[in-house]
Amino acid sequence: MSRGYAIAREVALLGAGAVLFGWFVWLLLKKSRDPSLLLFRMIFTGAVVGWLFWYVHAASGLELASGLLVAWLCGTVLAVVWVPVIVDVVGRAFGSLYDGGDQEVDPQPFYSAFQALRAKGKYQEALMEVRRQLARFPMDFQGMMLLAELQAENLNDLPGAEVTMERFCNQPGHAPLNIAYALNRLADWHLEMMKDRDAARRSLERIIELLPDTEMSLQAAQRIGRLADTETLLAPLERRRVTVEKGVDNLGLLREQASLKPGEADPGLMVAQYVKHLEQHPLDGHVREHLATLYANHYQRMDLAEDQLEQLIRQPRQPAKQVVKWLNLLADLQVQHGAEPDKIRGTLRRIINLDPGVAAAENAKRRLDVLNIEIKARKNQNQAVKLGVYEQNIGLKGRAKTAEGP
Repeated sequence: MSRGYAIAREVALLGAGAVLFGWFVWLLLKKSRDPSLLLFRMIFTGAVVGWLFWYVHAASGLELASGLLVAWLCGTVLAVVWVPVIVDVVGRAFGSLYDGGDQEVDPQPFYSAFQALRAKGKYQEALMEVRRQLARFPMDFQGMMLLAELQAENLNDLPGAEVTMERFCNQPGHAPLNIAYALNRLADWHLEMMKDRDAARRSLERIIELLPDTEMSLQAAQRIGRLADTETLLAPLERRRVTVEKGVDNLGLLREQASLKPGEADPGLMVAQYVKHLEQHPLDGHVREHLATLYANHYQRMDLAEDQLEQLIRQPRQPAKQVVKWLNLLADLQVQHGAEPDKIRGTLRRIINLDPGVAAAENAKRRLDVLNIEIKARKNQNQAVKLGVYEQNIGLKGRAKTAEGP
């Protein structure tokens, strides 16, 4: 039983060795520049080594002494056969440090010819060149964007650019950021070239349709809320008549000039406009942020300001950078309007809890360390007495009394 086990083990070891040797030979043949010549060298080497072992085993006496000469001759022959191979392998190993070796380069499109033709104003030739590249690489994002830019900006073919962008968006496998960028760029072209607010809105709504519940869709919704109307877009193109009103007579002789300053915007009217706008575009964070500032600074209603900022902060899919900005604004308003220190600390700790390792969290920690000083400085500033304008020429009174005498 033990002898059978030993034989089986030896057979298994021999088999494993043969498999490893065969795999090694296959790997060498695969990486070789001339597999047939390498295979011939291996067979020739096996024959020479086999004959040498047979000769040494069969020789005796003087023949055995001559075996050293035979072994030397066989070694010389094998050196002639294998030294070029060894030199080539070592040379390629060092050369690959500089030229990349035999690693195949993935094919990729080249747009240098397209860029040169476009720079020379040869737009039709550039169009043919970029389409030639896209025929080989139909999924290339850069090529699709270059084609759309050429159509929109150089060939005045905005409908063609829109078709190109739609074809790109319908291709599977593209990154969401690339899709959002392409449609935002299309919206820019509609606004800049055609002053078409509705077409730009449709492009942005396409982002919301293709990428729902993402940061890109939220940004598209916010941009829709800030789209200017058609009249505003066309205003820079219209020639405006400038009416010069008559100035104030004897401006230098006026005692008071405060009435000449332009009036500030009515906060109540601005709040009404902001509220109406947010009813139509509730995701417009820019307007909601301004509304919160008005509530706090003009109406002294920190409860309403905090409510507006909390709506922004708790809104899903908001970028962390924006959330940090609004939390810092909330902390600023709380300090400015005398909120409890614990409440302000809680706002700053929310920044830290978002991601303790980022720079914004470090800034919040440093602000927590000096928060008491900041609160005290704000209180002193609020309690400072502002000097008003009590009387003109007050500095000349003492001189007048002296001149008149007691």
